[in-house]
Amino acid sequence: MRAVIAEDSVLLRIGLVKVLEMAGFEVAAETGDAEGLLAAVEEHRPDLALVDVRMPPGFTDEGVRAALMIRSQSPGTAVLLLSQYVEERYAADLLSSQSGAGIGYLLKQRVADVEEFIDALRRVASGGTALDPQVVAQLLLRRGGPDPLERLTPREREVLALMAEGRSNAGIAEGLVVSESAVAKHINNIFTKLDLPPAAEAHRRVLAVLRFLDGAS
Repeated sequence: MRAVIAEDSVLLRIGLVKVLEMAGFEVAAETGDAEGLLAAVEEHRPDLALVDVRMPPGFTDEGVRAALMIRSQSPGTAVLLLSQYVEERYAADLLSSQSGAGIGYLLKQRVADVEEFIDALRRVASGGTALDPQVVAQLLLRRGGPDPLERLTPREREVLALMAEGRSNAGIAEGLVVSESAVAKHINNIFTKLDLPPAAEAHRRVLAVLRFLDGAS
């Protein structure tokens, strides 16, 4: 798989290149600003774009705006945002954008756990999601008033939050210390309560996560 990296910190960018190469990616381009990112995506049509949220010149939301353009103009490119802090509104904006490609939003500290970070890279590049646990927690805290997710039990909300992080059934079972069959039952209940029609399992998981995030925006 081919990837491009947009990160203004030279040292972190070098580290990210090494990690992606360890994960089996070909790094087609690396840049330090949003303009360079958009040019690289247009030229190389990568499978994955790894994007810093804040980049020159304003160090505000340049990476997010570039990521949204990628989602619109290059829908086949998966996007994984990296942020120094929890900025959940960016996660909601990005994950609610229209594209069939994978999407992720992680804090930069997650890069330190190389094995877990590589797992997230591969999951997003393959069309899945990877949402930082701290971002999920913030999304849950922002909720107020009735919404479709009120139908879910507290345990089903826990399962959906872990689905948003991108965890598999086995990963959810391990995190909650329950059986995989119990997790499968919870997920089926989530699909039913969120009125998600029968479809491919992976597709319904993404729809459930998007429904979860849409309620927080």
